[in-house]
Amino acid sequence: MDQQYKAVFFDLGGTLRIALHPEAYERHARRKLAELSGTDLPFETFYQLVEERYEPYRKWALEECKEAGDEELWCKWLLPDFDPAHIRPICHELSYQYRQSKGYRVIVDGGLEVLHSLHDWGYKLGIISNLIGETEIPDWLEEDGLDSLFDCVVLSSVCHLRKPDPEIYRMACRQLNVAPAECVSVADNLKRDVTGAKAAGIGCNIIFRSPEKKHPVEFSDENRPDAVIAAFPELLDLLRPDTH
Repeated sequence: MDQQYKAVFFDLGGTLRIALHPEAYERHARRKLAELSGTDLPFETFYQLVEERYEPYRKWALEECKEAGDEELWCKWLLPDFDPAHIRPICHELSYQYRQSKGYRVIVDGGLEVLHSLHDWGYKLGIISNLIGETEIPDWLEEDGLDSLFDCVVLSSVCHLRKPDPEIYRMACRQLNVAPAECVSVADNLKRDVTGAKAAGIGCNIIFRSPEKKHPVEFSDENRPDAVIAAFPELLDLLRPDTH
């Protein structure tokens, strides 16, 4: 890289974290989701009901570049026919279990090495992620002792904006007190991540060819990244301070 950058923002799903899909784990989450709700339906039937209701929510979220918080998600979209007095206190746990029904997430190979190295080199680190659930990521960072590495965590479920809305990047930059041009974005989705980051003026966009991606991508002027990596430790070669 020809320029010295001050901050690095990481996407989560498909980038810093990868989903594994143990069937027993996902089934347990589906069962737990039904138990929490208090439904009389068999847990798989209840899960299919939630899935059907999630589709119009997802359509709205993608079209509007918005995200609902946990209470709105469950009381308005997914379980509007359930007693809100019962749902509100458990809405965070419902979001967590619904996410677990889609897989168990682990840090990508080389991710910890990259985070600690960049932090030690003096970069400010941030997370900018589209996802439902307000508490999963803060809890994960604290439980794994990673919270001290990150200077900001901007989640769509908390700020109610989704990438590619450029404002979500500007919000993170303001939290770090850095200019967008001084920042690097590391992500895996050309349309969602690169277009939004470029519109916000992010200085460098790096695409990770995630092992979760199953289809080829085509670059255009709008979504062309500054670099593409196939393994996470390649970031250290690109961002090592003595190479600038």
